[in-house]
Amino acid sequence: MKLTLSRAMSSSTIIYTHTDEAPALATYAFLPIIRKFTDPAGLTVELSDISVAGRILCTFPENLSADQRVEDELTKLGKQCQAGTANIIKLPNVSASVPQLVEAIAELQGKGYNIPSYPMNPANAEEEEIQARYGKVLGSAVNPVLREGNSDRRVAGPVKKFAQDNPKRMGAWRDGAKTHVAHMESGDFFDTEQSAIMDGACSVKIEFTSADGETTTLKEGLALLDGEVIDASKMTTSALREFFAKEIADAKEQDILCSLHLKATMMKVSDPIMFGHCFEVYFADAFEKHQMPSSPSRQTPGLALVPCLMPLLLFQMASVRRLKLTSPPVTRRDLASPWWTPATALPTCTSHLTSSLMHPCQT
Repeated sequence: MKLTLSRAMSSSTIIYTHTDEAPALATYAFLPIIRKFTDPAGLTVELSDISVAGRILCTFPENLSADQRVEDELTKLGKQCQAGTANIIKLPNVSASVPQLVEAIAELQGKGYNIPSYPMNPANAEEEEIQARYGKVLGSAVNPVLREGNSDRRVAGPVKKFAQDNPKRMGAWRDGAKTHVAHMESGDFFDTEQSAIMDGACSVKIEFTSADGETTTLKEGLALLDGEVIDASKMTTSALREFFAKEIADAKEQDILCSLHLKATMMKVSDPIMFGHCFEVYFADAFEKHQMPSSPSRQTPGLALVPCLMPLLLFQMASVRRLKLTSPPVTRRDLASPWWTPATALPTCTSHLTSSLMHPCQT
């Protein structure tokens, strides 16, 4: 939980954010306690709906009846933060992924809200606009808005002093430990980063130049202030895939776990693409055996095999967790072997997976 306080308190109102995650349970338990203290002091505690559902509904007010429309609470809170007049108790909120967004839309539609479905692959200008509007709901949309104010994330003084007086020491590092962190040496965002300071107010555009020299304008009319810093970097796909292949092979050779850490809800453009490249590299033999082409646009690499592979992998994980693994583990080599085909394996595994998921407490 985070408490955002303005330096100049111009009102006696505290805003308590309403979310649609586990903190919603805390709201019912903790909010009454807060009000027991604030009511005698003459302070008002108001709820502000910044849930995924609330943000979806305020995105398409023209599709809703008057009694269904909700105010854009997040934008209102952002303006208050910038003005320095906000006292906000901000609970953790959902950083919505596309599957979460799609499920939320379907649930709202089922309750009678006439909002459009999320177009995964826009086929016209109207669907592109719908996707762009929903894009403002995806990922960590809340924190950047509320942190435009003077949100103080520093630890309290007594807590900091206690930590300094009682430092936690790391245990002795065992000789021969194979655990390590691997990172790219070149061709990544760190290696290619460039920045510039504007010597005057101006407008810039962002262009992408392909290998064959074709230039595509990605964004234009980006206004910058005098003295403002603009920063850019890129990820080289070939270097990324070479890095993935090298580390996967190294983990296999050393017999250790290879773990990929990404935050796709915050870095919602780059990280899903990088995960797709890792997926393709890991299942390279399966892609080649089943002649599944990589995505030519590189926007969604690895998706061609996801419908075929994920039921198998999920079934394996569910079986392991229930300690009832009835067949040898499916490996990426198995998926590329002559006897395995998605058409024959998928129905059986999907049936077992459905059965496993019927008992979530056991899985």
